[in-house]
Amino acid sequence: MFMRYVCAMFKFAHISDIHLGPLPKLTVRELFSKRITGFVNWHRNRRKHLFVNTLDLLLSDLKRQAPDQLLITGDLVNLATKIETRLAGEWLRTIGEPHDTTVVPGNHDAYVPGAHDKSVNEWYPFIKSDDDPPEWPEDDHIFPTMRRRGPIAIIGCSTSNATLPFSASGYYGSRQARETVNLLKTAGEEGLFRVVLIHHPPIRGAASSHKRMIGIRRFAAAISTGGAELVLHGHTHLNTLYWLRNPDHQVPVVGIASASQGPGGHKPRAAYNLFTLSGEPGAWNLLCERHSLMEAGDGVELDASRVLYGRLPATASIPEAARML
Repeated sequence: MFMRYVCAMFKFAHISDIHLGPLPKLTVRELFSKRITGFVNWHRNRRKHLFVNTLDLLLSDLKRQAPDQLLITGDLVNLATKIETRLAGEWLRTIGEPHDTTVVPGNHDAYVPGAHDKSVNEWYPFIKSDDDPPEWPEDDHIFPTMRRRGPIAIIGCSTSNATLPFSASGYYGSRQARETVNLLKTAGEEGLFRVVLIHHPPIRGAASSHKRMIGIRRFAAAISTGGAELVLHGHTHLNTLYWLRNPDHQVPVVGIASASQGPGGHKPRAAYNLFTLSGEPGAWNLLCERHSLMEAGDGVELDASRVLYGRLPATASIPEAARML
């Protein structure tokens, strides 16, 4: 039975690709794997531009916005070592309660075989569906997940899997697609605004071939069949907007820069997207505001806005300089 959920105002924020650093000391055994390529890449490239203080600035500004829910689309760590995964869990607990933060893993969180399950187990309170048990039964598939928060249903999907060296692809399989459709239909019948989280961009050509998502057509079919209002992803470290077809409307697919990217790199500076939702099923209003690290690296500012659904909420205004084209 369709329920008409009328939303006065609900705010949710999106960050991704945290890449918490610095790297811990690694044992020879840990380096004797794909991790050696990531270790070299970190010291040659990432450590020059991914800064903890950048992430702190971003989170401080985000806290000021007081969103009702924080959504994180993966890559909390770099090489998925045991200590990294544990520290990422401790970091999650410092930024908010599991009820108020939702996580899906990325490819770096499943860097080597077995890492995916260790990450899920450590971060389980921030991942699990509302009706999942308190402890994760490791023999059970956890994704897709669904969490109901106010007027939104958060559908968490995973493309996270271990790959060969020099590959960062993701996989979205048929079982997960079928169950995603069922969750989307259930949330739609409840009149909820459906937000789908996934790490890899589900858009052909959005990532290079060795970083692509395998199962893009399968995901698009799930969205078309089940219905959705918004898809959020990370992985590319870019601020992007794509669209997927839905029976009733086009679904915005929004990517965001790495939350730790400092100034001076070839990728956009760290950013978060803040979404303001109002309205009701069939007449939703959704404003997306991107807040980015300033060029000097000493603060965060609103640098882009766009109305993705309906009209601008009555309490919001968009500075002309911040309008997204």
